[in-house]
Amino acid sequence: MDKVIPLPYAGARTDRAGSARGQVAGWLLLCCALVFAMVVVGGVTRLTRSGLSIVEWEPLIGAIPPLSQADWEQLFQEYQRTPEYLKVNHGMSLQEFKGIFWWEYFHRLLGRLIGLVFLLPMVWFMVRRKIEAALAPRLVGIFLLGGVQGFVGWWMVSSGLVDDPRVSHVRLSIHLGLAFLIFAGMFWTALDLLSNEVRERFDRSLAPLASFATALCVLIFVMVLSGGLVAGTRAGYAYNTFPLMNGHLVPPEYFMLSPWWDNFLHNMATVQFNHRLIAWALFLLIPVLWWRAWRAGVHGRLRLPLDLLMLMLLAQLALGIATLLQRVPVALGASHQAGALVLFALALWSAHVLRRRAAIGPVRRV
Repeated sequence: MDKVIPLPYAGARTDRAGSARGQVAGWLLLCCALVFAMVVVGGVTRLTRSGLSIVEWEPLIGAIPPLSQADWEQLFQEYQRTPEYLKVNHGMSLQEFKGIFWWEYFHRLLGRLIGLVFLLPMVWFMVRRKIEAALAPRLVGIFLLGGVQGFVGWWMVSSGLVDDPRVSHVRLSIHLGLAFLIFAGMFWTALDLLSNEVRERFDRSLAPLASFATALCVLIFVMVLSGGLVAGTRAGYAYNTFPLMNGHLVPPEYFMLSPWWDNFLHNMATVQFNHRLIAWALFLLIPVLWWRAWRAGVHGRLRLPLDLLMLMLLAQLALGIATLLQRVPVALGASHQAGALVLFALALWSAHVLRRRAAIGPVRRV
């Protein structure tokens, strides 16, 4: 049975606090949009094989692009000593090098921009006391996670600058997963701040459904990690048929490597099959969530994220299949990676709505 739980009313102070929360939430959503752009640019950088064009990690000096012909020639000479140039792009012209350089440069520049857009307003909000004391550690943690992401990005790139001209697919998955975790931290915090904090209607019978939605968020995150392995091993260029994999439901090469657990990280057949398997699981489970929420009486504006999640699921599956059948063209591959983040965001929003309605977690008071 629904029960109304009134929260203390604090008059004008509540209005001021609500305004501050709205400002902080707006800033966090802006940061989420920048992370989304970062994921898209990162996908294009990977698909155009631009990620190894800058051979040094210079967090400060590296923000300045080449300003003269001498600068370009020096950078090109450094690139010519890399395994990628020697084994893949031997004979590349300086003009062609510029084409791959700019994608990696903008990817790194966007990372620096996100750091500044997050740090400077956070400090300003804290100085103006617009951020509640309980929220500050979470925001600082997100910022530190962003710093770790910078190190992981270089750790990933450096793996492709020695011997084999491709980055470690495991490090790529970690790099992609961290981006999604940073996005989740900011997006969930923004949803907390935008939620109605004066009066809410709760229904604790929805707790199992809220837990189900949260589990789906975790499953989508696992799918993202598996997608990183698919991208890093270039498994998307193999088994370009659907729904079967070269005529097989389960590819005979699934356990080709020894020891058997190596297949889950390094076998193209295994990582692509697992990615498909998770997609099929989501194809079944997300409609179940949608149906159960409808049966439980979740209607009106509370249904919006669930309806959008259903639509995005279909769009993402269509993008994935098209990307596979077309052998991973840049536009489709980048769109599929972007779609994964949109699907993840809608799953987070759905879980947040259901968890608040079920009164899972602390009830915020003003």
